[in-house]
Amino acid sequence: MAALSAARYLVLRPRGGSLLPPPPGPRLRPPQASLSSLSGMSRGRKVALSALGVLAAGSAGLALALHTAVSASDLQLHPPSYAWSHNGLLASLDHSSIRRGYQVYKQVCAACHSMEYLAFRNLVGVSHTEAEVKALAEEVEVVDGPDENGEMFTRPGKLSDYFPKPYPNSEAARAANNGALPPDLSYIISARHGGEDYVFSLLTGYCDPPTGVIIREELHYNPYFPGQAITMAPPIYNEILEFEDGTPATMSQIAKDVCTFLRWAAEPEHDHRKRMGMKMLMIVGLLTPLFYYLKRHKWSVLKSRKIAYRPPK
Repeated sequence: MAALSAARYLVLRPRGGSLLPPPPGPRLRPPQASLSSLSGMSRGRKVALSALGVLAAGSAGLALALHTAVSASDLQLHPPSYAWSHNGLLASLDHSSIRRGYQVYKQVCAACHSMEYLAFRNLVGVSHTEAEVKALAEEVEVVDGPDENGEMFTRPGKLSDYFPKPYPNSEAARAANNGALPPDLSYIISARHGGEDYVFSLLTGYCDPPTGVIIREELHYNPYFPGQAITMAPPIYNEILEFEDGTPATMSQIAKDVCTFLRWAAEPEHDHRKRMGMKMLMIVGLLTPLFYYLKRHKWSVLKSRKIAYRPPK
């Protein structure tokens, strides 16, 4: 047995090694998993440490929430979510409200705010007929030219003309509004967080400043506006105008109609998009059984077939 063991060692030893067996060394013990320090604690201390951790995490979360909600840079009320009639998946815009909203914009908002990306032709078939829109466009005097003498001239507006601007340039707009530039309203609903909820709350949210809040003479307090101080005076109030269809012109009704009009202006494809979505759902509902039949009875046969190669003899 000793001779067999020596021969096996000579065969298995690495090339270039010594013929002598390795010297005996200390026997290594397999590492043992050290017990956690928590295992030696009593049940009461474990519960106390767990409660302390939960309390610390809750306090940190509460402090972060309070800091976010009462931050000085974001000291404003967030508008509530209103139940707009066009917010449903398949709900369309109220086109009567769009017509009244255009009247509000024309008689109230157009004195300061422009809508340079909207043309008169966009109203055709949405809120007015073509004849009505032509009459509205002809009320505007448009500077055109030059003529054959190289001079500019004025002409009545036409369907292809865009809504007129209240000021010739931005500097004139700032000079007329105490240094503030009235924003363009073409995409104001999409450009503001909250959409029509924010615009509605802003129009109806003017109030007296709370005790301790000082507002400059040319500014007005509105809790929904960032900073609460806004240059624009309250633009609407009850019976500021008279609707053509006889709808009572309350403040909330006026704000609702102009917000609906601004939603359409920012997203004129609103109704078409939802109509196409409904058509796609109907098409998918019709094609789903056909696809299931093809998958279950046709494609499954091709997918599970086995192709065997038989070499020629």
